[in-house]
Amino acid sequence: MSEMASDEEENIIPFQLQFDKPIPFQIKIAEWNPEKDLLAMVTEDSKILLHRFNWQRLWTISPGKPVTSLCWRPDGKAIAVGLEDGTISLHDVENGKLLRNLKPHDVAVVCLNWEEDGQSNTDESGNFSVYEDRTSRFFPPAPRPPKMPGLVAGDSSFMDDGEDSLAELSNTSFRKFNILCTGDRDGNICFSIFGIFQIGKINIHELSLPVPHLDEHASCKLFNASIYKVALSKDLCRLVVMCTGELKDCDIKPREEKINVQDLPGLHCLAMDTSIFWKRKYELHQVAQQASNIEDLTEVIRASLSVMNKQWADAMKTFHEKFHSLSTLIIDNGLESSPQEEFLSLLGGARISPALNQFLVNSLGEVGVKRVLKSVCGTGKELQQVVLDHLQPAAEIIGFRIGELRGLSRWRARYQGIGLDEMLLNEATENTGLLLVQVQRFMMVLSSVVQQFSNFFNWLVRSIKYLMQEPNDQLLSYNSELLVVFLKFLYDQDPVKDLLELSEAGDDIEIDLKTIGRVKELLQFGGFSECDFLQRTLAKEFQHMESSFKMAFQMPFTTISRKISCMKLLPLCPLQLSTTQTPTTIPMSLSFYKNELSDDTPCQSGYTDYISFQVPDETFPEISNCIGIAKGYKQNSNNEKNGYTSLEAVLLSVPNGYTCVDLSLYKDKELVLLLNKTNTDSEGSGEACMMVVQTGDLAFISISGSSSLNQWELEDLKGSIVNLEMENEKVRKVPHSVIAPLAVSASRGVACVFAERRRALVYILEEDEDEEISDEK
Repeated sequence: MSEMASDEEENIIPFQLQFDKPIPFQIKIAEWNPEKDLLAMVTEDSKILLHRFNWQRLWTISPGKPVTSLCWRPDGKAIAVGLEDGTISLHDVENGKLLRNLKPHDVAVVCLNWEEDGQSNTDESGNFSVYEDRTSRFFPPAPRPPKMPGLVAGDSSFMDDGEDSLAELSNTSFRKFNILCTGDRDGNICFSIFGIFQIGKINIHELSLPVPHLDEHASCKLFNASIYKVALSKDLCRLVVMCTGELKDCDIKPREEKINVQDLPGLHCLAMDTSIFWKRKYELHQVAQQASNIEDLTEVIRASLSVMNKQWADAMKTFHEKFHSLSTLIIDNGLESSPQEEFLSLLGGARISPALNQFLVNSLGEVGVKRVLKSVCGTGKELQQVVLDHLQPAAEIIGFRIGELRGLSRWRARYQGIGLDEMLLNEATENTGLLLVQVQRFMMVLSSVVQQFSNFFNWLVRSIKYLMQEPNDQLLSYNSELLVVFLKFLYDQDPVKDLLELSEAGDDIEIDLKTIGRVKELLQFGGFSECDFLQRTLAKEFQHMESSFKMAFQMPFTTISRKISCMKLLPLCPLQLSTTQTPTTIPMSLSFYKNELSDDTPCQSGYTDYISFQVPDETFPEISNCIGIAKGYKQNSNNEKNGYTSLEAVLLSVPNGYTCVDLSLYKDKELVLLLNKTNTDSEGSGEACMMVVQTGDLAFISISGSSSLNQWELEDLKGSIVNLEMENEKVRKVPHSVIAPLAVSASRGVACVFAERRRALVYILEEDEDEEISDEK
C-alpha cells in the first residue's frame, strides 16, 4: 500500500476513489444523470437500479422484459428504457413510475440518444419566438385516467391517485424542444419529439449513401447492417450513426493498391442531415405539443371506456344472476309464460303464480332486491361520474387542441413544409365533435335506464312487502307506466351496453326514420358531413376519432422522414464475421462538442463530432491494440456538394500489456479509457487502470484528401500512430479486472468502473470538483 501511495504522489493522481461497493448482479448498462448525482444501472437479470453518488439506492424496477438500452432525458427528470421487444418505456426519476410506453420498433432497441435544442429562442429569421399554449386559459387542468375498480395501487399502467406523473412528463418536457433518437436491431432509426410524439423514421438499409469525392450521382447501399450507436448534435442538425454492414451496388473500379471496401463487412460511420429539425423546430414544437397532449387525452378516454365497460358489465351480471332463477322456476312449475308476463300479471291484476311468489319471497327477497338496486343504480351513478370527471372534459380539450392545429394548418407557408394537412385535420375535428355528441346521447340513455331500473326495483320491494303482509307506507313510490315500458323493452335488452361497447361490423344501432330524417335536414345547414354516426356506439365513435388523428399526424411523420438523408459515408475498418455478430464487444463513443471559435450560427459548424472506437486486432495486422479517434464532420458553405470539409483522425496505441475494455468521451476534448492488464495471476483477480487522454493535444491528420470508397480510412494513419505512455497521461490503478460498461458523467466529473467480481468503484475524476458532488435529488 505504501508503494502504491508513493507512486500516486509521484504521478499526482487527478482523481480519487470514493466508493468500492458490492453489487448483487453484474451490470451491463450504466448512465449518469445529466443534471443530478444519480447513476442508473441495468443488471444482467434486467432490473433497473437508481443509485445516488453516495451509493444510496433510490428505487429498483423490473420491466419484465430484457433491457437493451438506457438514456436520460436532457433535464434528468425522466429516463428512457429500450426493451428487447421494441418497446420504449419512460420512467419518472423520482420513483421509477412508468410514465409512458411507446412501440416505435418491432425488434430490440439497441441504442438511445436524447438531445435538447441548445440554441436561443429565435427563429430562422432571427426573430424572438416563444410558443404559448392557450389551452389553460379556457379549460381546467386535463383529467387523468380513472382507476380500474378492484385494482390496487401500482397495477395500472398509468399513475396512482395523488400523483401527477403523466402531467409532469407532458408539461416539463415542453419547456425546451428535444428529440429522442432510437435505433433497433433491424437498422431502423426513429425520432420522437419530447420522447412522446413520433415525427420520423429511417432505415439505414434503404438509404442512398453518397460516395466521397465522386460525382453526385454515385451512391451505394448497406446490407446486413447493425446499428451500434446514434448521436444527435445539440443544434439538431446532424445525426451520426455508428453501424456495421456490407457496402454494395457501387459501380466503381477498385484500386489495386488499396483494400476494397465493397462486399466486405465493416464498421462505418454515417452522417445524417437532420437540419429539418432546426429549420422547422418552432412549427414542430407547436404541433408536437398539441399532438402529444391529444395522445395523452385519448388514453384518458380509452381508460374511461374500459372502466365503464367493466363496471356496467359487472352490474348487469349481478342483475341477471339474481333474476335468472325465475325462468327456471316458471319451467319447473309447468307454466308457459315468461318472467316479463309474470311481472305484468302481478302489476296489472295483482295475480301471482306459485313460481313468482316463490321467487319474490324466498329466492330474491327484500334484501336481494336492495342489493341489486345498489349494484345497478350505484354503477349508473359511477358511470355518470366517470363521464363528467374524465371522458367528457378530455374530449372537450381534444376538440380545442385539434382546433388549434386546424388553425395552424391554414398557415401553409409555415406548416405545409412539415406536412400539416388541413383536410385531414378538418376530418379529425368533426370526429371529435361527433364523439361529444355521442357522449351526450349516452348520458341521456344512461340516465333514463337507471331511472327505469330504480322504478322497477322500488315496485318489487313494495310487492314483496305486500306478499309478506308488511306495512309499506315508508317505501318510495313507483310509476306504473314506466314499469310497463321497462318490462316490455328493457328487461331483456341493454341499451347502455349497446351504446357503450364496440359494435361488430354490420351490427349497427337501430335508429327510427324520423330521427335520421332530422339529422339529414341538419346537413343542409352546415352540420356534420354524415348522418351515420347515430348508428355507431360510443366506443366505435372513439375509434373513428383516434383513426382520424393517426392519419392527420402521419402526414408530418411521413414528410419529415423523407427529408432526412445521408450526407457523408465514412468507412472506418473491416470486420471479421465473428465481430459483426457481436457488435457490443467493440468499445466506442460518440459526442458533439461546441467549437471554441464558433459564431453560434446553427447548422454552420457550431459543433464538432468526435468518434472514438477500438480498432479490432484482426482488422489490420500492422495496427494492433489501437484506439481510433475521428473528428470534424463540419459543414462548409464553400463545399455544398458533399456538405463537409476534410476529416481529421488519429490512432492511439494502447500501452503494452493492456487491452481496452471500454472508452467514453469525457467533457470537451478528453477521452477516458478503461484498460485491463493482459497478464493476470493464478487467482484471476487481475489488475486494470483508468486513463484520461487529452485529445486536444493529439496530432490529428487530415485523411479525406485521399479518401475514396475503395479504401479503409485508417490506412492513411498507419505511419503516424501515437503511443500512449502510462507516465505521460492521467492514470489511476484499479485493483480488479474490469468489464464494460464504463459510466462517465461529463457534468458531474464522476466515473463508475465495474469489476468482474461484482464490484462497483466510483471515482471523482477531478479534485476541484469534489464540492460540486451534492446530495440533492
